[in-house]
Amino acid sequence: QVQLVESGGGLVQAGGSLRLSCAASGRTFSSYAMGWFRQAPGKEREFVAGITWTGFNTYYADSVKGRFTISRDNAKNTVYLQMNSLKPEEKAVYYCAADPTGRGVKIRGARYDYWGQGTQVTVSS
Repeated sequence: QVQLVESGGGLVQAGGSLRLSCAASGRTFSSYAMGWFRQAPGKEREFVAGITWTGFNTYYADSVKGRFTISRDNAKNTVYLQMNSLKPEEKAVYYCAADPTGRGVKIRGARYDYWGQGTQVTVSS
C-alpha cells in the first residue's frame, strides 16, 4: 500500500511558476513509475507527465512540453512537477499517481493503482 500526499499548489499569475511535490509513504516507492494528472472543473482528468522508476525516462502531454518538468528523488520518496509559464486554462486540481509495475510511463489513469488527494492550482489572467 502506498499513500501519496501532494503539496505546492496555490494561486499564481499567468506566466508564473509553481513546483508541486508528491510525498509517498512505503518502502517500495523507488520501484514505482509515477505520473501527474490534472482535472479542471467540468472536464475529464488528463495526463500531464510521467516518470519511470529510475527517473531516466519521462513523458509529457504535448500541451506542457517545454514548460513542465517531472523529476523524482527516491531517497526522499518524492516526485516533483515544476510548472513554468502557466496559463489560465491550466487551472485544475493536480494529482499524483503511482504505478507499481514501474515500467514505462502510462498515460491512462486506469493504469495507476494509487492516487493522492490532489492539490489545487489556480492561474489568474
